[in-house]
Parts: sequence; structure tokens; C-alpha cells
Amino acid sequence: MLFSTTTPTAKRAAFRAALSSGDLLRLPGAFNPLSARLIQRKGFEGVYVSGAVLAADLGLPDIGLTTLTEVAGRSAQIARVTDLPVLVDADTGFGEPLNVARTVQTMEDAGVAGMHVEDQVNPKRCGHLEGKAVVDEATALRRIRAAVDARRDPDFLVVARTDVRGVEGMDAAVQRAKQLADAGADAIFAEAMADLAEFEAICAAVDVPILANMTEFGRSDLFTHEQLRDVGVRIVIHPVSLLRLAMGTADRALDDLVATGSLKGQVPGMQTRAQLYDLVDYAGYGDFDSGVYDFSLEGNRSR
Repeated sequence: MLFSTTTPTAKRAAFRAALSSGDLLRLPGAFNPLSARLIQRKGFEGVYVSGAVLAADLGLPDIGLTTLTEVAGRSAQIARVTDLPVLVDADTGFGEPLNVARTVQTMEDAGVAGMHVEDQVNPKRCGHLEGKAVVDEATALRRIRAAVDARRDPDFLVVARTDVRGVEGMDAAVQRAKQLADAGADAIFAEAMADLAEFEAICAAVDVPILANMTEFGRSDLFTHEQLRDVGVRIVIHPVSLLRLAMGTADRALDDLVATGSLKGQVPGMQTRAQLYDLVDYAGYGDFDSGVYDFSLEGNRSR
């Protein structure tokens, strides 16, 4: 009821422990707090908050227009309703290394388990698009060192994302991954790998866990969890998937509403009232105030 009963500190410690187990951690992207609850209910190991999703939710392109306040606020809303660790996309850290340091502490205060910072030049863009540029080695390493030095909870996960593969090639990506790990990154987010062999090469090159981005309509094939696990990947995110599914369904439903004047044909695919109330734990609020949950769903249509 209300919020998670697990503290942020405990979530971070559990995330660290799970990551050191050697198994693959699956983090679907939540587009709101309710979807984070659904992710937990389905048995996943964590929740991801995508910068692209947050920007799209605000009607903006994913080019670094969102602010630290907006990202941290939404991340806090998501983190406080789930017992799972939440990993957040912090873009380029919202500024220079000093801004990155502030970003880390703001995210700690938001209750999330970790964040990733990338080595793109501002204005950044989706890692699977042409035209992106990366900063030089010194700037990339300063961002990660600032993040590591600023955290107050040693279990807060600092993930270094590198977009070098799509700009300078695979050899440069391996070299940048090694440098980021040496700078103190707890894990490496290797963006836009072309195939499983490239993921395997990155995994073999560094001693820290590798994160794979299984985003649809991108440069990487949609490899299965088993395939990623077999080549050594330890974290997989599905950042925009749930938003795409929800918006695709909404798009088709609105077309149906225009065409037929009714959503009757869409009802079988909807979450029912009972399912929604169960997911938000409506009944649990009655433990605190019997006047809140004093109704019955009897008589409501189930479909």
C-alpha cells in the first residue's frame, strides 16, 4: 500500500548482490509508476527509467531537453512504488562534471539504485541514430570520476554508457569501455552493438558487468535473454517497449473510436477495473481507513 516498504539503501544493496551473482538482470522500462508495479508483479529483477520515454511523455524529442528536476522527480515517483531497484537514464549528466556530481546526489535522494551517464556531445540523441558525436576521452572519464566521487552510498550503481561504437567503430568502443571501467564505472552500457559477437567482445574486454540495450527499431537485433546471458551480458534493458505497446494500442483504439463511434470492440484487450484496483492495492487502503474501501465490484461488467 502507498509506497515500497523496502528502503532505497536496501534496494541498492540487493541490486549489487544480484549483479555479482553472475546471472542476467532483466529491466523493462517503466513509463509511469503503475507500469513499474506491473513489472515487479511479473517477476523481473529491476525497473529501468528511459530518458527517451520521459522526453516522449512530455511531448519532446530525445535530444537532452529534459531537466534534472524532471527526470529525478519522475524517477522518484517510480522508485517509491516498487520494491525493485530502479536504474535511471541520466543522459550526459545534465552538464559539466560538477553537474554530474549533483545529478548523482539528486538521484540518490530520489531513491533510485543507480544511473548511467553517456559520452555523447550535447545536444545528445538516441544512440541508434546517425549524426551523434562523442566527447573526447578526457571529458568522458571526468564525467564518470565525478559521478563515482560524488555518491554517498557506495552501493549506488554508476554505469558508464559509451556511444563510440556507432561513431568510431568497435576497436575504439572496446578501448573506451576499458578506460571507463578503469575510471571507476561499476558497469558499462555498450550502445548500438551490431551483433552477439560484439557484445561478447565487450564482455571479454572488461572486468565489470556489461549492459545491453534491446530497443526495437534500432541497430541491434532483438536477442533473447538466453543469447545475451550466454555471451556474458549481465544487465538487459527494454527501455521504450511498454510505451510503444501502450501508444500503439491507443492509436488503434482511437482509430476504432473514430470509425465506429464506440470502443466496444476494444474492451477485450483492456485492463479491467478489477485488475486495475488490484494493481494499485485499493483494498489495502481499507486497512488504514475503512471508509476508503467500502464498495463492491459486483454488478460491474467484467468485459
